[in-house]
Amino acid sequence: MLFIGLDLAWSPRNRTGAAILSDNHLIAHTGLLTSNEAILAFVAPYLAQGEPAVIGVDAPLRVPNATGARACDQALSADWRRFEAGALPANRRLLAFDGEVRGEMLVALFAERYGFRESAPIPKQVAGRLIGEIFPHPAHIHFFGLNKTLKYKARPGRGQDVRLAAFARYQQLLGTLHHAAFPLDGTADLLAVALDTLRGRALKAYEDTLDAITCAYTVAYLWHYGPDFTCVYGTVADGHIMTPLPPFA
Repeated sequence: MLFIGLDLAWSPRNRTGAAILSDNHLIAHTGLLTSNEAILAFVAPYLAQGEPAVIGVDAPLRVPNATGARACDQALSADWRRFEAGALPANRRLLAFDGEVRGEMLVALFAERYGFRESAPIPKQVAGRLIGEIFPHPAHIHFFGLNKTLKYKARPGRGQDVRLAAFARYQQLLGTLHHAAFPLDGTADLLAVALDTLRGRALKAYEDTLDAITCAYTVAYLWHYGPDFTCVYGTVADGHIMTPLPPFA
């Protein structure tokens, strides 16, 4: 069973992170993908023999609303805002390029070429090809027992020293999943990268890679434990986001 995580840039002008897990082991990763075709080319060798797979994408996959926020964005934010893990509002005014939302286009391409279908929740340990929307920040709260999100993202007023400290914590926490009841292996070399050697685009590519790993691990976890351990906000038809259960559930 393969699990693919995509930290999908909202615009194809920006880079996308991708990670692939097989048998709880990280087997491929990158933070340098650009177009949808580049994403498909990266995963193609792993899907060539018809392997069952689940894809978790950190980006809106269905956006019916022209303005404002989707119902799933609002519902997730109501639950996770106390942890500073609310969702950004997604609408077509923000996300549509030439009239098309990138996540919608990517789902259609995966369906056409590789037989994936959108699913929320993910059925427990089913053998098939499924794709769904994931959000890393609530996953971090759940998996690592955090009170607040990790502050590794570039934000106005957030200094480089704060970000690098958060990245170091991110590395350490992902490493602890090696010992989790549902483990993640094969990450040691990637998590040993010296952060002081990364600047600008290189640091952003590393960020996108780590978030893609979170997405892949999250869908693997939700597939393994099933709907009873999944919180689904919204619907496939109107836009959805899946997370592990909130700490207060």
